[in-house]
Amino acid sequence: MSEQVETVIIGAGQAGLVTAYHLRRRGVPVLVLEGRARVGDVWRERYDSLLLFSPAQSDGLPGMAFPAPRDTYPTGAAMGDFLEAYVAAADLPVRTGVHVERVAGRPGGGFTVTTDDGGAVEADQVVVATGAHKRPHVPNFAADLDPRIVQIHSSGYRNPGQLQDGPCLVVGASHSGADLALELAAGHRTVLSGRTHGEVPYTLGRPSARLANVVIPIVFRHVLTLRTPIGRKMAPEVRRGGAAPLIRVKRRHLAEAGVEMTSARTVGTRGGLPLLDDGRVLDVRNVLWCTGYREDFRWVEPAPLDETGYPRHHRGVVDGVPGLYFAGLPFQYAYASMLILGAGRDGEYVARHIAAHRPVRAATAPARR
Repeated sequence: MSEQVETVIIGAGQAGLVTAYHLRRRGVPVLVLEGRARVGDVWRERYDSLLLFSPAQSDGLPGMAFPAPRDTYPTGAAMGDFLEAYVAAADLPVRTGVHVERVAGRPGGGFTVTTDDGGAVEADQVVVATGAHKRPHVPNFAADLDPRIVQIHSSGYRNPGQLQDGPCLVVGASHSGADLALELAAGHRTVLSGRTHGEVPYTLGRPSARLANVVIPIVFRHVLTLRTPIGRKMAPEVRRGGAAPLIRVKRRHLAEAGVEMTSARTVGTRGGLPLLDDGRVLDVRNVLWCTGYREDFRWVEPAPLDETGYPRHHRGVVDGVPGLYFAGLPFQYAYASMLILGAGRDGEYVARHIAAHRPVRAATAPARR
C-alpha cells in the first residue's frame, strides 16, 4: 500500500530540515524521511574526536541559534543533538528508520518513493537532501593487502581502539587525513601519504581565527558562488571532491607529533604491503583510508546526470523534471552549500520554488500537519 504526501524530503540532515522548515512556513504539506534511527546520527556516526571547523555562531539554522559560545567549535555529537532539537522546536514532520531505495517518475506527473520496508509514498514534489548519497571510496587494490592488515575507511573510523598494535598508514592528506594521522601518532608510528593542498593561514581557537570567523562565511556565501568567475571555476573541482587545505591540523603539528609525511601516493601493493609511487613498500599493520567518497544518484531514476554523475540543476531545481529538487549538494549554488551556514539560503530557494509551482489541486487544498 502507498500513502500520498504533497512533498517528500529524503534526508533529515541540515539541508533537508531547513527545506522542510521553509515549506511549513509557506503552508506546503511535507514529510521528511530519514534512514537512520535518530535525527542527527549522520553526525554522531563520525569519529569520536570530531570538532566542526565552523564556529558556533555559523552552526545555527533558520529560527534557532546553536547553543554554544561564539568562536567555540562544537563536537559532531553536539551537532547531531542540535538537529534533533531543531526538529522538535520547529515541529517538523520527520519519520526515522525509513531508508529510501528508489525515486521513480509517474506517467501522469509526480513521483513514487519506494522504501526498504516495501512501502511507497506518492508525492507531487520530491527533494533529495541526502547530500551526495555518498559511497565511501577505497581503491580496488585494497583487496590485495595482506588480510592481517586492519583496513578502515574514515567513514567507519571512531577511535584508535579499532586498530591493532603496530605502524599505521593514513592514505589521503586532506584535513580529515591530517586530523586522524595526528590522533593515531600518539600510539602508533604513523605515515601520512598524499600531497597536501596548502593550509588556512590561521589557527582555530586562537585570537587570529576570530577575524576569519567573520570573513570566511562572507567569502563562502557571497564570493565563491556560481555568479562569480572564481566560483564557477572552483565549482567543478569541489563537486569532484577536490582536495581541501589543512584547517585545524597543520604540517607543523604533524611534524611535532612525529608523523612521517610523504607526498608520494599509495598506488598499489607488493607482497601484500602498501606500495607508494616512489617505489617504497611500507611494512604497516593498519591502513586508514581517507580517500573520500563517490557520487551515486542512480536510485533517483528521473534525475538527469552529467558525465561525473552530478545532477543537472539550477540551484537545486532539476533541469527538465518538474517537481524534482536537490538540497545540500556540493557547490549547489556556493561553496557554502555543502556547509551548515549555507543550508538555510539553499533550502529557502528550493522551498520558494516548490510553493510557487505547486499543482493547482494541491495549492488550493487546505494544508495538513
